[in-house]
Amino acid sequence: MLSHLYRSFAIWVSPTFPRKVMAAKDLVENTIASNKIAIFSKSYCPYCKRAKALLTSEFPEETTEILELDERGDGSEIQDYLLQKTGQRTVPNIFINQKHIGGCDSVVGLKEQGKLTVLVKADTTSRL
Repeated sequence: MLSHLYRSFAIWVSPTFPRKVMAAKDLVENTIASNKIAIFSKSYCPYCKRAKALLTSEFPEETTEILELDERGDGSEIQDYLLQKTGQRTVPNIFINQKHIGGCDSVVGLKEQGKLTVLVKADTTSRL
């Protein structure tokens, strides 16, 4: 417990911390803006695997970006920013057409309700 608190404190007082936060924010915002589907994931997570399989198999023609946070040096900063942005720290953290969807259960629920295809196929050019 104390080591976790020390690590957290050390990160906050680090002179590079503000740059890491801004870099994570820029990466997240650019990923969401540049892709029809953006999935922030962890490679070992079964819920992430299910959501990724569903979205990539249902919509293979759509631009999908998947960031595996456990395979990145800035994964913790990205996850911290996602918490700030969405209120959700867990993965998968999914955006479709720049709209925060939530996690695996949300995507599966939208599919079961017949709303997922409508959401993915929505024309967003009018917002640009």
